[in-house]
Amino acid sequence: MGTTIEGKDVRKLIIACDAGMGSSVMLAGQLRKALKKQQVEVKHTPVGSIPADADVVVCHSGLAERARRGAPDAVVVPFDVYIGDPAIDGVVKAIKDGGVVGG
Repeated sequence: MGTTIEGKDVRKLIIACDAGMGSSVMLAGQLRKALKKQQVEVKHTPVGSIPADADVVVCHSGLAERARRGAPDAVVVPFDVYIGDPAIDGVVKAIKDGGVVGG
């Protein structure tokens, strides 16, 4: 199971959701915009359908265990709030500026 990855090595970032309220779709859009200059594909998927080639999965903390089971080779980054969560900000910073995602 992956626990960390260098930001420069992230090629596929998944926003995994379950509730279907739209917050994670908005988050995916924000991350696409924030990472548009990096060569990172940002996709939104249900937590039960995470692609096998995902490098990083960002999901609400309540879904983290399901995400880890569904994507054992990906780094799972749980967060608590959709806007301004330090975990999400840390992923963006590591990808843009270098650094480690996960841990």
